[in-house]
Amino acid sequence: MFPNSILGRPPFTPNHQQHNNFFTLSPSLYSHRQLIDAQFNFQNTDLSRAVSLQQLTYGNVSPIQTSTSPLFRGRKRLSDEKNLPLDGKRQRFHSPHQEPTIVNHIVPLSGERRYSMPPLFHTHYVPDIVRGVPPFREIPFLEPREITLPEAKDKLSQQILELFEACQQQVSDLKKKELCRTELQREIQLMFPRMFPCFACPLKSRLFLVGSSLNGFGTRSSDGDLCLVVKEEPCFFQVNQKTEARHILTLVHKHFCTRLSGYIERPQLIRAKVPIVKFRDKVSCVEFDLNVNNIVGIRNTFLLRTYAYLENRVRPLVLVIKKWASHHEINDASRGTLSSYSLVLMVLHYLQTLPEPILPSIQKIYPESFSPAIQLHLVHQAPCNVPPYLSKNESNLGDLLLGFLKYYATEFDWNSQMISVREAKAIPRPDGIEWKNKYICVEEPFDGTNTARAVHEKQKFDMIKDQFLKSWHRLKNKRDLNSILPLRTAVLKR
Repeated sequence: MFPNSILGRPPFTPNHQQHNNFFTLSPSLYSHRQLIDAQFNFQNTDLSRAVSLQQLTYGNVSPIQTSTSPLFRGRKRLSDEKNLPLDGKRQRFHSPHQEPTIVNHIVPLSGERRYSMPPLFHTHYVPDIVRGVPPFREIPFLEPREITLPEAKDKLSQQILELFEACQQQVSDLKKKELCRTELQREIQLMFPRMFPCFACPLKSRLFLVGSSLNGFGTRSSDGDLCLVVKEEPCFFQVNQKTEARHILTLVHKHFCTRLSGYIERPQLIRAKVPIVKFRDKVSCVEFDLNVNNIVGIRNTFLLRTYAYLENRVRPLVLVIKKWASHHEINDASRGTLSSYSLVLMVLHYLQTLPEPILPSIQKIYPESFSPAIQLHLVHQAPCNVPPYLSKNESNLGDLLLGFLKYYATEFDWNSQMISVREAKAIPRPDGIEWKNKYICVEEPFDGTNTARAVHEKQKFDMIKDQFLKSWHRLKNKRDLNSILPLRTAVLKR
């Protein structure tokens, strides 16, 4: 993503030959000496609001160095505020040079009907000139898990499978995001040791790729979500998102606007409840959201990844529901509707509460694998420890989609119940202030907060319920996915 002369180190050379195109860049904008000057300039920045940061402990393992596969989705917390400016909403950018579709060899297309649980990247050691920053090392390799895609014996199920195969994230899409993350992490690690000179040992910041890109539920158009970790267990304590996180992101945003303006397009600092910097990488043409220390997003990414590959009907069902919600404009937390994360939890909850469940609560069955006490550099191991779930429920994808719409249109009690994937059932709504005046309550599986807190206007809530009810009636009568989601449009959007 960034020229090697900026980084002051040998060029990064990925294993795969096709990666080389991503680093064919114009001549250097800045010399290494100018970068060093920039670092000292950051020392003069007013750091009175900066947090006193502890040194991170990662042992001998580099956290979550990903590779040839889709993996994980952190919760995207956008603003609950009604007055969020529209220019803060994600904007879509399209490259004039469209990349040809590269078939995911781990997830075959129609006709082969098999896919695997993709492994993590093997990330090779790259020398680091930043004193005190530990080198990257390989992490344990996740063996792929072979899963047979469900059979489609009816038209509706066939349409769902075809949409899934056309729109699921490909290995090539993930590689673009991972390459950008790798280069951006180096750049940020150059910034942070100089930004906090009061410590004898420089800060070991880490940049994690989270969200749909890695949790198994990504599409070809999915944005990249990044989490900058500047505090971690055992030294971890909560970063104040209103003050400390905003201050750190302000410095990152300034760096993007000045030193990296040739490679990062339109960086925006969004002062939401969990503030983020939104930007677009000009090289890969991928849009990113970057937050600071939203640790729960890293943990729930691997929880969702485990559910994604636990049963072969989960991923196709989630993808079609996300496409349906997007088409009907009820999948945008920044505009008072449902986030993609909340939608995924709603699907998992529905599959857990069927008379013959398709999914269990893996947090109950494998508490040691999903404990909040597990250090971040170990959370990627959780999916390896959970075998496939064998359900006696033989419902096809079409019936499950109909059942999902019916459940939330006519059966679920929105007034008194909360969706809980952790408990694998609907539980009574809490009385806390976070849950009052919220029309939809979806429990975050790790910290217990409400992931659907953005739905706080009755008009938006009524619109969401209305779409569930109308879509259920249409689909029940026609048994054709086009009646609720035009397939040609959905495939074009990927």
